[in-house]
Amino acid sequence: MTRARLDKRPADVAAMFDAVARRYDLTNDVLSLGLDRRWRRLVVDAVDPRPGERVLDLAAGTGTSSEPFAARGAQVVPCDFSLGMLAVGKQARPGLGFTAGDATRLPFADAAFDAVTISFGLRNIVDPEAGLREMRRVTRPGGRLVVCEFSHPTWAPFRTVYVEYLMRALPPLARAVSSSPDAYVYLAESIRAWPDQGALAHRIAEAGWSSPRWRNLSAGIVALHHAVA
Repeated sequence: MTRARLDKRPADVAAMFDAVARRYDLTNDVLSLGLDRRWRRLVVDAVDPRPGERVLDLAAGTGTSSEPFAARGAQVVPCDFSLGMLAVGKQARPGLGFTAGDATRLPFADAAFDAVTISFGLRNIVDPEAGLREMRRVTRPGGRLVVCEFSHPTWAPFRTVYVEYLMRALPPLARAVSSSPDAYVYLAESIRAWPDQGALAHRIAEAGWSSPRWRNLSAGIVALHHAVA
């Protein structure tokens, strides 16, 4: 996979997510074999939202990831650049304050949030480094960052099997359940091309965050990266 095939304009990526919005949550559940539910619970635990805190949930999609923050008493702002995702989310979860926004130019003031989190969306930002800098800008000093993203399995033999699943099994499964299966070919390729745990921690530090660290989930299929503003 060449980088050129993965380069997309913001409008292209937004249109792709608009197309998958209708069945996005179901498709994720099927393709992850239900593991996405556990991963999202661990994100909430890592953010550790307190009542009254302001939490920015980037790439929130339909708001599935945002509801648990509200349930813990936080003032959560689900933000996404896909208007299709936001429309589906607002219909399903009218109580959440969905906001349209580009992660590289967030429509929020400096130091507006106590915590910022993004799950399975950082690699879909056209300029991830710019996105990380924007997340730092809108987080108060001492605030938290939690990034949940696909990563590199830590055991080499399993890594080979995993890549084969992504490139061979994932697209046919997506055709069975997704409203836009071709989008999942791009998503599989973007996962394979994404940097490993240490390289992402370095990018987070380069964007101005302090003390980046990570925790592997599901043998490194996913990693939770933590940092402090």
